[in-house]
Formats: sequence, C-alpha cells, structure tokens
Amino acid sequence: MRVESEEQARQFFADTRAMHHDARHHCTAFVLGPDGTVRRSNDDGEPSGTAGRPILDAISGRDLVDVAVVVTRWFGGTLLGTGGLTRAYGDSAAEALDAAGVRQRELWHAVEVRASHAQAGALEHRLHYLGTVTGVDYGADVQFAVAVRDLSDLDRIEFEVTGQIWQDA
Repeated sequence: MRVESEEQARQFFADTRAMHHDARHHCTAFVLGPDGTVRRSNDDGEPSGTAGRPILDAISGRDLVDVAVVVTRWFGGTLLGTGGLTRAYGDSAAEALDAAGVRQRELWHAVEVRASHAQAGALEHRLHYLGTVTGVDYGADVQFAVAVRDLSDLDRIEFEVTGQIWQDA
C-alpha cells in the first residue's frame, strides 16, 4: 500500500490485523522518503530475520519508496523452518508488489510566489504552464503555492523554495 508516513503505515498494519484477527502472524515492512532512508520491519513473533527482513528486501529490490507491506499468515500445522519462512514471506511480498503495479513519481520543488492582485491573473496563467499550482491564497497580496520540476523554469519570477513535493510522472 502506498503510504507517506510511519503513522499511515502503522494504521494500515493495525487495520489488517483487525480484519484478520484470527491469523497468527502479521509480519510487516515499510520504506519511506524520497531516497528510502526510513526503513522498518517486524517479524511479529516469527524467528528473527525470517519475515520482516525478506519483506523489506522485496520492497528494496524493486527500488520502491513510500510503500508498506503486511504478510498475514495462519499456521497450517506444517513447520517451515527458518529457510522456508524466509522464502515464504519474501515470495509473498514479491508477488503482492508485482501484482500491485508501480506508479512513477518525481520529486519536484515546492515554491511560493507572491504577486499583487493586478499581476495575479497573468502570473497564474504562466505558473500553470511552468508547473502545478497547488494552492492560491488571496490576502493583501496573492500567494501561489507551486510545484515545479526545475527551478530555472522560474527565471525572472521572484519565488521562495519551501521544500519538495512528489508529483505523478
């Protein structure tokens, strides 16, 4: 599932656990951030490294970010051993990720542009051409929140960089 915060990932895991409350294990992993620096996994009672780590490896092996995976297991009476568990969890995560498909996104610059009310109409038209206007605030002046791929596109426009934002590719 696509997630953008640890809180969203943990809520997804809690919802899955509630939906399948009779399962023995809900092993999880998630990777967050533009460069995947936030990485967590949980074996949920399985032997250390046999569940969460293979799920995390399935995510990392596909160079995915902002994704959470939970593999739910009911005990069927057959002991798989550590190697069998590792393969089962890793293969399940890999199959789920492959079936889900991937949405390509790009990291753009989030900027703020201010203008007088007299200039706002023409400027807004130009900003729509250069990027994605994500918000407009009409106060004493007009403040545009804009996502742009390349800051050089804003030549001759005074702006302030406020961060980064994901845009669908």
